Amino acid sequence: MTDTKKVKLTLVRSLAKKLQTHKDCVHGLGLRRMHQSVVVAATPENMGMVRKASYLLKVEEV
Repeated sequence: MTDTKKVKLTLVRSLAKKLQTHKDCVHGLGLRRMHQSVVVAATPENMGMVRKASYLLKVEEV
């Protein structure tokens, strides 16, 4: 059984007037609307996207 860590991400700031690469990262994580939350695996790929757009997200360990 694999113990993959997971993080809960919530979009807390609007994507309006933000850099396209940051919008792409947020969409890649599965977030579409304000205050929407998703749970994703804490892989290096996902955490890189979280780091890039961290000022838009609230991150919690699950």
